[in-house]
Amino acid sequence: MAELVMKYQQYAEYKDSGVEWLGEIPSHWEVVPIKHLAILNPKKSALSQDLMSDECSFVPMEKLKFNSLVLDEKKVIKDVYDGYTYFENEDILVAKVTPCFENNNTTIAQDLINGVGFGSSEIFVLRVNDKVNNRYLFYRLLETMFISVATAAMTGAGGLRRVPAETINTYPIAVPDINEQTQIANFLDFETAQIDTLIEKQQTLIQLLKEKRQAVISHAVTKGLNSDAPMKDSGVEWLGEVPEHWNVLAISKLTQKITNGYVGPTRDILVKQGVPYVQATHIKRGNINFDDAYFVTDSWSKKHSKSILKKGDVLVVQTGAGTGDIGLVTEKEEDYNCHALIILQPKTDLILGSYLSLILQSSYGYSALYSIRTGGMHPHLNCGEVRYVKVPTPTIDEQQKIVEYIEGMKSKFDELTRSAQQAIQLMQERRTALISAAVTGKIDVRGWQAPE
Repeated sequence: MAELVMKYQQYAEYKDSGVEWLGEIPSHWEVVPIKHLAILNPKKSALSQDLMSDECSFVPMEKLKFNSLVLDEKKVIKDVYDGYTYFENEDILVAKVTPCFENNNTTIAQDLINGVGFGSSEIFVLRVNDKVNNRYLFYRLLETMFISVATAAMTGAGGLRRVPAETINTYPIAVPDINEQTQIANFLDFETAQIDTLIEKQQTLIQLLKEKRQAVISHAVTKGLNSDAPMKDSGVEWLGEVPEHWNVLAISKLTQKITNGYVGPTRDILVKQGVPYVQATHIKRGNINFDDAYFVTDSWSKKHSKSILKKGDVLVVQTGAGTGDIGLVTEKEEDYNCHALIILQPKTDLILGSYLSLILQSSYGYSALYSIRTGGMHPHLNCGEVRYVKVPTPTIDEQQKIVEYIEGMKSKFDELTRSAQQAIQLMQERRTALISAAVTGKIDVRGWQAPE
């Protein structure tokens, strides 16, 4: 905030707002509660009865996002008149429930069918009067102190906590005249659009890095590191040619054990401390991210010894949304037990666990596992099918070199991704600070003009 105040001009005179969290405001601004500027949840009787048989835009809660409204559903007005929230073009929509409210799921309704929308009852609607610019109020509702105060006032339990309507109605904000509000809104429209463009570029970069990372892995484990090596047809769909001196073997030929983790209800076996118990939620991008949430007793683990993990084991998520995700057991996870995961224990004289893990994470590995999934809406992999998946297999020495090469490249991609993510975070923080500074009068943008 201090950096922004130094960059932009301040007002010549300030006065005490009389509100603790507002502090000083420009001397010509006035403090008023939101209810004097906008109607909260306009009555449906304001809607013309002539429209009852017409269509309207329909907005479920998940379609209201930050500065965005997804309008891909429509309904007949009379069918949604009762039980849903009503709004019109130019109304401000605010998610009232956690965590949507804290995520700034707030926007201005536009391009509604017949100018009318109905949606989730978890949406507040603010319809401004002639004392306030709706875009100014929109930005004011994104200001950090308002979010903090409203969040602290939430009632309810767990995921059903909501901002009380009274909190919004009575919240005091400082406002200049309508012309200055419009100027502030124009300034924020331009500046936040500039920031959003930069954020979008960084997000595009992250996606490109993700795709490049995957391409590097896939090429190395299926084509090797020597671009001049003679090639041969692998005889396997999706795999194509492989180096001539490589073998292509079924997983069953390369492993000394293919088995399942324990399959059964966990409510009676989990304890607060004991042997860590790995589940599908812990498997992501080749790693096991155990979160200290699940444990079994040592005696139970020994009784189910077939699912005790060894360093170098490769875990495959067997069922659910993450079916086919891969995790490599490191020294840290050795002797853990696991639940409903396929365990592949490599023959170390034929294949490294780290190499097998990378193959199954490659585009080829993903396609091979995807092709043998069953279950449609509830995907599932069977050990009996996974054992027949063919794997391109160079010598152990070459496998080690490929693993080292990929790990080095992954580190570079991860560092570039972290830098892009940090840049996004800084820009988001700047965006938030800029909005707060402008709508609370910390900076004076009356003389601002959009660049040509």
